[in-house]
Amino acid sequence: MARKRVGIIGGGQLAWMMGSAAKTLGVELVIQTPGTNDPAVSIAKEIIFAPVDDANATAKLAQRCDVITFENEFVNLDALSKLAEQGVCFRPRLEALIPLLDKYHQRCYLRDLGLPVPKFVDISQGLKSAEVISSSGLGFPVVLKARRHGYDGQGTFIIKEQSHLDQKLDSDSKNVSGFLLEEYVPFERELAVIAARSTNGEVVTYPVVETQQEEQVCRRVIAPAEIPEQVALKIEDIACTLLNSLQVVGIFGIELFLREDGKVLVNELAPRTHNSGHFSLDACKTSQFEQHLRAVCDRTLGNTAMISPSAVMVNLLGYENSQSDYTGKRQQIEQIPQAYVHWYGKNESRPGRKLGHVTVLLDSPNRDRAMATAREIESIWYSK
Repeated sequence: MARKRVGIIGGGQLAWMMGSAAKTLGVELVIQTPGTNDPAVSIAKEIIFAPVDDANATAKLAQRCDVITFENEFVNLDALSKLAEQGVCFRPRLEALIPLLDKYHQRCYLRDLGLPVPKFVDISQGLKSAEVISSSGLGFPVVLKARRHGYDGQGTFIIKEQSHLDQKLDSDSKNVSGFLLEEYVPFERELAVIAARSTNGEVVTYPVVETQQEEQVCRRVIAPAEIPEQVALKIEDIACTLLNSLQVVGIFGIELFLREDGKVLVNELAPRTHNSGHFSLDACKTSQFEQHLRAVCDRTLGNTAMISPSAVMVNLLGYENSQSDYTGKRQQIEQIPQAYVHWYGKNESRPGRKLGHVTVLLDSPNRDRAMATAREIESIWYSK
């Protein structure tokens, strides 16, 4: 029987964007989130105001819904496991999250699965970084990542020399999660794919997209990516291998590097809806948000095809400390033909914060045209 009430741990914009899909599917959403002004509060049937890692609150959430899913990964898996033992249904299942929430464990899981990843090494407390660099075969520059709780570039640092690495490790020595060191990949492009798996094991993928980061935060997504067909097929195969291995139910976001030699490396995974899939709200027959609800509610998966030849998505990032809702700028952007603005309703802007996004549907798969459209949006948004 299809499930009708979905609990979501987390009340940010990813949960908020499930609202319209929930109405379409006749699904009610119950949200566990700490803030009364969090975006998803406005679309929830019921709300439990509590931190996302509060397992006692999640126990109350479980009493009010048929299945629980996640908007973010900042949860207490040990505490949630006790609820799972009592019969609470989590999707994706908790066992699938265990190897993913720690970036070092995630790297090991991908490597052991035979999927291509950058060269990496754990850098535990007490080990001399110079010895780790020497024994691992890594050379500068290297990438230093916090093993837990990094997102939107937080906890990720490009390190160019030994003194900088030592300084960073010393200043962040209280980071209890530890660090991961990996090779710096001189990629040609960054790519991503959204994939979904149903309860009966069906896996579907969305078109592979190009993602563009600035200061390690996603600024733009071009769909589909201009890549050779064999690269797209390789990425689809990676997605199917991963989701089937984990036996997940729901949406995953998979970020990848495309090297200049044409080789693809898996960068990071997100066991949830993902920024790289926001274009699907307006550019695909089934959005990633509807697809996720379809999967966790035991429905058949929807069609992932695009409804336009191409699309570009631009994140509207905070660039100042302000209480403004930028109505004038949003109205200007909405005048661009085939532009769809999504405003998350956050009441505070600060540099780098994701306040909304805009997707523009394009009549031809032309990367130069997509970039010109993105620059037009950004010239409006970031103008003083």
